[in-house]
Amino acid sequence: MIERRLAKELARCAREFPVVTLLGTRQSGKTTLVQGAFPGMSYFSLEDPDTRIAADSDPRGFLGQAGKGMILDEVQRLPTLLSYIQGIVDKARKPGRFILTGSHQPSLHEAISQSLAGRTAMLSLWPFSLGELRNYKTDWGAFELIVKGFFPRLHEEGLDARRFFNGYVQTYLERDVRALVNLRDLTRFQNFLLLLAGRVGQVVNFTSLSNDTGVSATTIKNWLSVLEASYVAFRLPPFFRNIRKRAVKSPKVYFTDVGLAAFLLGIHTEEQAARDPLRGNHYENLVIVEILKGALNRGSRPEVYFFRDSHGWEVDLLIREKGVLVPVEIKSAATFSPDFLKEIEKFRALGLDRVAPGAVLYNGEQTFQIRGTRIFNPLRVDDLWETLTSRGKSSEDPKP
Repeated sequence: MIERRLAKELARCAREFPVVTLLGTRQSGKTTLVQGAFPGMSYFSLEDPDTRIAADSDPRGFLGQAGKGMILDEVQRLPTLLSYIQGIVDKARKPGRFILTGSHQPSLHEAISQSLAGRTAMLSLWPFSLGELRNYKTDWGAFELIVKGFFPRLHEEGLDARRFFNGYVQTYLERDVRALVNLRDLTRFQNFLLLLAGRVGQVVNFTSLSNDTGVSATTIKNWLSVLEASYVAFRLPPFFRNIRKRAVKSPKVYFTDVGLAAFLLGIHTEEQAARDPLRGNHYENLVIVEILKGALNRGSRPEVYFFRDSHGWEVDLLIREKGVLVPVEIKSAATFSPDFLKEIEKFRALGLDRVAPGAVLYNGEQTFQIRGTRIFNPLRVDDLWETLTSRGKSSEDPKP
């Protein structure tokens, strides 16, 4: 078992807050992380029916077992417990009293907002980062990662990716989705998932998805919200503040784990991934998720966007950190072209305040700078978020 990079932030939060809530998709390693970080605490999984019944029938007595602290796993299964936890921590503000984990769902978010506001630190755990994956293998190829994905069990137990994702999708559909929405036609939701995977890295068109799926645009929006609430997918918002009105104002969509998107599209080998018409989109998904993990593992909420205007030119990613905008272009090509710089330079020419030279992330081996813009392979650095946002190192080459 490897140490997760979120572990340090988790420990810091437990020293400051009476409750720490760790959210993330199923199979991201939440249980393993909290049990390893707090070995002296009592552990209870609310997925277990007997435990859930005991907690529901006598919540005060159940929570009275906290002793040195209590880990409550999958707390979304019994969100009413949060009101009782509020009462306990309000009487004695002892740090690290309760560690909660959950597959983030609307009912859980509402309960946390109402009962534990100001009492809990909120952290998000996504599947392995590339830096964590290097504990299993030091040199990963981009298209190998696109097919394999980052879920911990895949790598810890050496599982076959195709078999793992098949079971993951079935479990997710049968348990989480049915618990969140009243699915009258499971087949249509499965088709929606596939269509969404085929639109990774593209501006969301709800009307098009509605027509292709055969359900209303409102239903499509609800389904996408379900995927976001359970950490399967996320939207990247457009940047249009202080930009003239021709900027596109619809979000893009990405999958939290690029391996799941590849599986849904029937991409099962590196060769398929490298030849697929969407190879650039999947590479972009891979890199953007890796950037976000770097921020989330620090306990930060990254402020990220993309920019596109009505004429079609765009910057793949804009990171706002400490008031500075960092433009990032992402290319799956292994050979650098000066054309890769055009979008960044055009964005910088808009005259916005505090725009960094930015970076071009491509799949080649060379590392260099052109007019202050860094060009390097994002898979050759240890922490992509730190590399892109550390202004003090902006004049240095990224280090592996």
